[in-house]
Amino acid sequence: MNSALTVFWKEVRENLRDKRTVFSALVYGPLFGPIMFVVLMNVVVSKQMSHAEGPLKVPVIGAQYAPNLIEALKQQGLVPEPPLADPDKAVRDRDTDVVLRIPADYAKAWAKGEPAQVEVIYDASQMGSSTPRERLEGMLRNYDRQQGALRLLARGLSPAIAAPLVIGKRDQSTPQSRAGMMLSILPYFFVLAIYIGGMYLAIDLTAGERERQSLEPLFANPVARWRILCGKLGAIGAFSLASLVLTAVAFTIAGYFLPTAKLGMAFDLGAAFIGKAILLELPLIALFAVLETLVAAFAKSYREAQTYLSLLMIVPILPSIVMSVMPVKAAHWMYAVPLLGQQIGVSDLLRGSPVHAGDIGLALVCGFAAAVVIGIVTAFVYRSERLAISA
Repeated sequence: MNSALTVFWKEVRENLRDKRTVFSALVYGPLFGPIMFVVLMNVVVSKQMSHAEGPLKVPVIGAQYAPNLIEALKQQGLVPEPPLADPDKAVRDRDTDVVLRIPADYAKAWAKGEPAQVEVIYDASQMGSSTPRERLEGMLRNYDRQQGALRLLARGLSPAIAAPLVIGKRDQSTPQSRAGMMLSILPYFFVLAIYIGGMYLAIDLTAGERERQSLEPLFANPVARWRILCGKLGAIGAFSLASLVLTAVAFTIAGYFLPTAKLGMAFDLGAAFIGKAILLELPLIALFAVLETLVAAFAKSYREAQTYLSLLMIVPILPSIVMSVMPVKAAHWMYAVPLLGQQIGVSDLLRGSPVHAGDIGLALVCGFAAAVVIGIVTAFVYRSERLAISA
């Protein structure tokens, strides 16, 4: 194995001098995700909190027909704004999130003790409009309950008569499980860090050397091809592992900059989480290393290999997409499926749910088995003399 180790150190030293490889594997991959996530979450949470807690500015049409209603809504935080000539168009054009319309017959229906109708105009397809609409509807419901109770009391009846059913709520979520829901995209960033961490190195060590015509002299040495392949795979895996570790540490640090107190959440991204998450992801390091090397071996140039592997990047996204559109209950057999097992395992760790040693072992065995199978195919490709020919 000395020859494989020699190839390993050679490739590591050479690629540490390559700024493109170092930047993609050790800077761009590990830091882009955490920084983007922290900035995005702080912006979204700040905007949502301002909508949820700040004064609610709503254009009101027909406010003169229901002065008592408007006064009650003001006490709940509503700031009535002048009416709009075309409220439907204003909502569609995002000039306002929601409009309250009070019809002219409101006072007449109210005086008769009949249900008085008001209209909430909104566009459910507009992002960010749900919070103002829900706040306005909540204010109207509070006023409705209050006035309904007063009407019953005026007739000598208990308000409890109008509420024959009382619904008790028991939320089984914990601060950490709610945090796990927010960080549901984290497993994808881990997989992406592994993929990008070794991608450019895999391209350079096969298609790149083939294009530079340096692969043929390497194969001319009296060393078994599989040893050369093992050395190259080891170098790719080392960069991928470094990228994964840096990403995990970066997300741990990023957790301190998230507005957890405002959201009632708690993050536990300490050493125990990092250790278990990296252990779960180890098979993907080997699997992606042989897969990227295999794909790069069929490319005749660096650019062609880059195109192939960029298209292949859709593969790590699939489990995240499936889990987001079709939430399923985790089963033990899922840990045997590479990528899916890592998605479920890291998600459970984020939620604070226990991940059993048997499940981790199943993910490791099946993941490394898949890597060995693809590795054998890659070894056969490396035995071909055509691999060293650039044209």
